[in-house]
Amino acid sequence: MSCLFFHLDGYKCFIRKRGIKMKIIHTVKLTLVNIKKSFERFPLTILISTLLAVSLIYTIETSHGLDYIKRDNLTRLNMVVGLGIPMSMFINLLAERFSNKLKVIGHSLGGAFLILYYNFLLPDFGMVPMTRYVGTLILFVIVCFYALKIKKDENYEIFVMKVFSGLFVTILYAAVMYIGLAAILFTIENLFEVNFIDSIYIYIWLIVVFVFGVSLFLSKIPIKEDNFESYEYLMSLKILLLYIVVPLITVYTIILYIYFMKILVTWEWPKGLVSHLVLWYSSVSVGVIFLLTPIIEDNRVAKGFKFFFPKFILPILLMMFLSIGQRINQYGITEKRYYILVLGLWVFAVMLYFSIIKSSKNTIIPISLSIVVFLSIYGPISSYNLSKMSQNRRLENILEEESMLVNGSIVANQDIDKDTKHEISNIIDYFYTYHELEDIIAFPDDYDLDDTKNLLGFEYSPLFRVTDNFSYFGYHVDIYDLAIDVRDFEYYMNISSWRDELISLDGLDIIMDQDSFILSISEDDDILISVDIRELAEEVHMKSIDKTQYKTIEEIDDMTVNIDNENIKIKIIFNNLNGVIDIDTDEVDLKSAEFILLIDRE
Repeated sequence: MSCLFFHLDGYKCFIRKRGIKMKIIHTVKLTLVNIKKSFERFPLTILISTLLAVSLIYTIETSHGLDYIKRDNLTRLNMVVGLGIPMSMFINLLAERFSNKLKVIGHSLGGAFLILYYNFLLPDFGMVPMTRYVGTLILFVIVCFYALKIKKDENYEIFVMKVFSGLFVTILYAAVMYIGLAAILFTIENLFEVNFIDSIYIYIWLIVVFVFGVSLFLSKIPIKEDNFESYEYLMSLKILLLYIVVPLITVYTIILYIYFMKILVTWEWPKGLVSHLVLWYSSVSVGVIFLLTPIIEDNRVAKGFKFFFPKFILPILLMMFLSIGQRINQYGITEKRYYILVLGLWVFAVMLYFSIIKSSKNTIIPISLSIVVFLSIYGPISSYNLSKMSQNRRLENILEEESMLVNGSIVANQDIDKDTKHEISNIIDYFYTYHELEDIIAFPDDYDLDDTKNLLGFEYSPLFRVTDNFSYFGYHVDIYDLAIDVRDFEYYMNISSWRDELISLDGLDIIMDQDSFILSISEDDDILISVDIRELAEEVHMKSIDKTQYKTIEEIDDMTVNIDNENIKIKIIFNNLNGVIDIDTDEVDLKSAEFILLIDRE
C-alpha cells in the first residue's frame, strides 16, 4: 500500500512538473507568435528599431577612428532614426484607425520629415536643438496613445492601462533575457578562456532592447477591435490609488492651502521651488484622475475625488501663477520658465475642464498635451521665440533706463552700478549660451563678446549659471605654476573639505570637519585655533571683481588668508573654491574647498 502511495505521489509530481513545463513552452511559443504578428503589423517600426541597434553598434565600433565631425554626424543620424520608431508607430496606428491606404502616404511623409529634421532641425547639440528633439520625441510618444482611439474612445483608460502593462512585461522579459545572455557569455569567457570584445555586453543590450524589446512591446499594443468589456480592474492598483495615493494627495493639498494662507498673511511670496512642488503634484493628480475613471461609478471615494479635487486645486494653481509671474516680471521669460508656465496652464485647463464638464472624456488629456508640446517647440509662440523676445525686451528696457539706448543706438556708459552690469551681462550670456549673439536686436549684427567694453563701456561679466534664486561661483589657482614662500612656517600640507581629515604631527592634531567646514588645530587636547573655512571663502570671494564667475585666479594673494594668535600662526592658500551665492542676500554657501595649510607655532 505504501508503495502504491509512493507511486501515486511520484506520478502527481511528474504530472505537475510536466504541466509547468508545458505552460512554459506554451508561453514561449505564444510570445514568439505575438512577435511574429507584431512584425506583420508594424514591419517598418521594427525595421527602423533594428537599424538603430545596428547603427549604434557601428558607431561604438568606429567612434575612435572617426574625426569629431563624422562622429557628430553619425550621432545625429542615430537620433533621427530613433525619432522614426515612435513616428512610424503613430502613422501605423492612425492608418489602422481610419484606412490602411494611409500607410504608404503617411510613411512617405514621415521619411521626408526625418530627412528634413536631420538637415535643418538638428545642426548641433545645443540647448535649442536638443530640447526640440526631446519635445518631438515626447510628442510622437503621446500621439501614439490616442491615434487608435480618435472618435472611438470607449474604455480608453483600459486601453492605456493595457499599453503600460505591456511595457512593464516587456521590460521584465528584456531584463531577464539580457541577464541570461550576459551570464552565458560571462560563463563561457571564464570557463573556456574565450576573450570576447569589451563591448559585447553593450551590443547584447542594444539588440535585446531595440530588436526583441520593441518587437515584444508592439505585440502588446491592443488592436482596433478590442473593446475590453471583460477587463477586470486590478485590485492592487485600486488599493494603491484609493487608500494610499488619494489620501496622500489630499493631505498634500491641505498643507499647500495652509502654506498659501500663510503667504496671504505675511505677504512673503514663495521661492521658485514651490512652483515645482505644486506643478508636479498637480500633474500627477491628472494621471490619478485618469486611472480612477473606470471605477468612478462603482466607488464613492473615486467619484468624490474626481468631483471635488479639480475644484480645490484651482486656487492653488492660481497662487502658483502669481509666484511664477513675479519671477518672469523680474527676470523675463526663459525656456525653463516657459515650460513651467505652459505645463501649469495645461494642468489648470484640464482641471477646469473636469470641474465644468460632467461627462468629461479622458482622451482630452493626451490630445491637449500633444498640442501644447507641439506649440512649445514649433511655431511663433514656441519657447524659443517668446524667450528671445522677452529677453530682448528686458535688455532694451534696462538700456533705456540707463540712457544707453537712444533712438535705437547704443551709448556706452561705464558708470552704471555693478548689479546692472551683471544683469546686462546675464542677458548677453543667455543669448551666447543658448541662442546666437545676432539675436540681440539692440546690438550690431557683428557684435562679439570681445566688443562689449567698446560697445557698452564695461567688461562682459555675467553671473555664472544664474537660476531664479542663486548663482554658482568657482575659483581656481594653478599652484603647480606658482612659487609659494614657506620660509616663516614649519609645516606644509594639503587639505580637502570633502573628506574628514585627522593629521597628527609633532604633537599637533589638525582636524578638518567636512560637515561644518571647521578647521581646528589642537595640542594636548587644547584647541590652539579654530577656523570656519566658509567665512574665509566668503572673504576670498569678496576680493573678486566680478565675484560670481568660474575662473582661474592669477594672483595667489587673492586666494590667501593669514590668521594668527598668541599660540599659532597659519596661512591658508585656496587652490579650489566652489559654492553658491544667494542673489537676494549675497550670502555665500560653500560647497567644496581645497587649500594649502602652512603652520608655525609661536
